[in-house]
Amino acid sequence: MGFVHRRRRGAELFLLLLALAVGIGAYAAVGVGVEGRVPADIIGYGSWLAGLAIVAHVVVRVVAPYADPVLLPAVTALNGLGLAVIHRLQLAYDAGAPGPTGLPQKQLTWMTLGVVLFLLTLIVLRDHRVLARFTYTSGLAAIVLLLMPLAPGIGKTINGARIWIGVGPFSLQPGEIAKVLLVIAFAGYLVLHRDALALAGRRVLGVDLPRGRDLGPILGMWLISLGILVFQRDLGSSLLFFGLFLVMLYVATERPGWLVVGTLLFAGGAGLAYQLFGHVQNRVNIWLDPLPYYDRTPGSFQIVESLFGMAWGGLIGRGFGGGSPERVPFAYSDFIIGAIGEELGLTGVIAVVLLYGLIVERALRAALICRDGFGKLMATGLAAVVALQVFVVIGGVTRLIPLTGLTTPFLSYGGSSLIANWVIAALLLRISDQARRPVPEMAGTETSDEQADEQATQMVRMVDRA
Repeated sequence: MGFVHRRRRGAELFLLLLALAVGIGAYAAVGVGVEGRVPADIIGYGSWLAGLAIVAHVVVRVVAPYADPVLLPAVTALNGLGLAVIHRLQLAYDAGAPGPTGLPQKQLTWMTLGVVLFLLTLIVLRDHRVLARFTYTSGLAAIVLLLMPLAPGIGKTINGARIWIGVGPFSLQPGEIAKVLLVIAFAGYLVLHRDALALAGRRVLGVDLPRGRDLGPILGMWLISLGILVFQRDLGSSLLFFGLFLVMLYVATERPGWLVVGTLLFAGGAGLAYQLFGHVQNRVNIWLDPLPYYDRTPGSFQIVESLFGMAWGGLIGRGFGGGSPERVPFAYSDFIIGAIGEELGLTGVIAVVLLYGLIVERALRAALICRDGFGKLMATGLAAVVALQVFVVIGGVTRLIPLTGLTTPFLSYGGSSLIANWVIAALLLRISDQARRPVPEMAGTETSDEQADEQATQMVRMVDRA
């Protein structure tokens, strides 16, 4: 059976209503669990959230009618749940726990800006293939954004990592925008050069390794990742960018040799970083045995308290207001999964992981049915960005891997992260719309028998050159 082109906008609307029920219902449950009553602003909050979602749905229905019907509801559900958890933490901070103020209002503002950019991306970008023209421009812009936190005067160090820039009263994490630009740059570059990168080199232990002359791109990304790790002290971003390029390179060339080379480079870089940099050693030691570092600075207080909270939450959680997630520093950003695990239990964490799995699966589905190579690689890269970031964050919080400090997409507090992820959702919807749209039939291709005879009979003028 071939692929059936369907609009499925009604299914998207139904799923969107369920997603709004999750977000608004969680917000109401926070008020009941913490204060014993439904929040007084539930009508205004719910109307604003529903208005953003419905406007996004209407624009998708008009400008991308064949787009995937699952992506927007999944993103809306995650964003709504994140707002509810941030609101729950803010109530604890207002009651006396140490923490910032005004987080839910700021996050709702960032969500509004993210939805506006989501709509602008869909309206302005009618064909994703246009982005292939900006391959090198996107790569250069991404490098500039990654270097901006190192510039004196605007670069800021927060929580030990120099990955922020200060713009007036606001702080921006340019790496979140750079990851989108890197996907565009990698996709355009690999479409042009994948034939050369796919050429066989030497066979070692049954694996075809690439030629030495083709190792330049992956060595360049390896050096950039090490530079981010050394100068910005950001382990998470270095893992994300190198892993992103390696995944896209493997998908473009279909050669396992690149995975072997990438794994060796990763292992070598990780070993070198552990030997040379104290903050990397500290994170690895905390990962191996966190309890001895509980009272040290920097120590393991954050991850130990999060593990205690998730253990207390158990299978179904303590319920909103029944736990103490505010004990974990930065529970609203780096450790929001720990807060969900404590008050919604393992069941809530599994539901969140499944929503992320749906986003990644639908992105890869769009890549599979996309008709052009650039769109295939771009959708794959965007799916890899979400998958790698979720794995690194949840793996660090649950002590599966060393803690890295990235934010959880759509859940964590943070303007630059939320805006970048809404733009990623818009790009995925645009690619899926192009891929699922029926191919237009060529008019006038059928000819009658008389027309065929006339076309088959031709007059040839013979010229005597004697």
